[in-house]
Amino acid sequence: MKISTTISGFSRLFDNDLSRVLDAARVIDASGADQLVLADHVVMGDRLDRYPFGTFPYGADEPWPEPLTLLAAIAAVTSNVRLGTGILITPLRPTALLAKTVATLDQISNGRVDLGIGTGWQREEYTASNIPWADRWKLLDDGIAACAQLWTQPAPVTFTSETVNFGPTWCLPQPKQQSAHTGIPVWYGVAAAPQHIDRIAKYATGWLPIHTTDNDGLKANIATLRAAVEHHGRDPQSFQVRCAAKVVTGDDGHIDKVGTLAANAWLVDAGVTCASVGTGRHVRDAVSLERFLADAVAVFSDLG
Repeated sequence: MKISTTISGFSRLFDNDLSRVLDAARVIDASGADQLVLADHVVMGDRLDRYPFGTFPYGADEPWPEPLTLLAAIAAVTSNVRLGTGILITPLRPTALLAKTVATLDQISNGRVDLGIGTGWQREEYTASNIPWADRWKLLDDGIAACAQLWTQPAPVTFTSETVNFGPTWCLPQPKQQSAHTGIPVWYGVAAAPQHIDRIAKYATGWLPIHTTDNDGLKANIATLRAAVEHHGRDPQSFQVRCAAKVVTGDDGHIDKVGTLAANAWLVDAGVTCASVGTGRHVRDAVSLERFLADAVAVFSDLG
């Protein structure tokens, strides 16, 4: 089981000093964690009550650094950990600029980018960006399809769709990674609802089941997605799933290995390939981050 950690809570952990995030990234890189993830909000509105997954864990004044920019700085101080987004709201970004920015990040990180994408949940972000909320799914689909062409096909590239169109175009450099059929591995952070199965299976290297809370439902959704991936002529066993893991801690604040293994054994059975642990809930400072990650890597490496 691979392990991914998401950095959040910038005001509490880092006192809004982004240079301290780089120190945390060095710790994560040295810990043996497989993936470091940043979330994305271009702006925050005042309707946090619309958050669809319970109570939003932060206030509207919590900072959300632009993830691709911050990951570029993190790339410079790390060597091994993969650099992910969870998720990047791609419809808010012009497609050609998105393709160029992600490819550049992949080059300077020596091929370590995992692009988690989705549409987000806030209308306010679309309003502030002058993009119609109703167009978000078409923008997501057309944008990733166009990026995949720019990332993998010999230049010049021509692309035609409802929302993205360009004639013979050179968008260089291309990503260092070319093993995924999209070049950059793309992870979809959207629900495995019937209307989304094909869009996930067509392009995704992996799935981020942020909408799934039921164990049996998660297992069924993974099976459905892997069958759809196979239908598109790709290896279903290569399809990855990153899911939030439950971390059990003891009275001393350390991870309870036995309890955590027992609480997460079902992830292996369901087909999850990467356990996601967030820093926001369990970490209070840089010292506790190092201890927490050492414990987490040791525990989840034994999960299977």
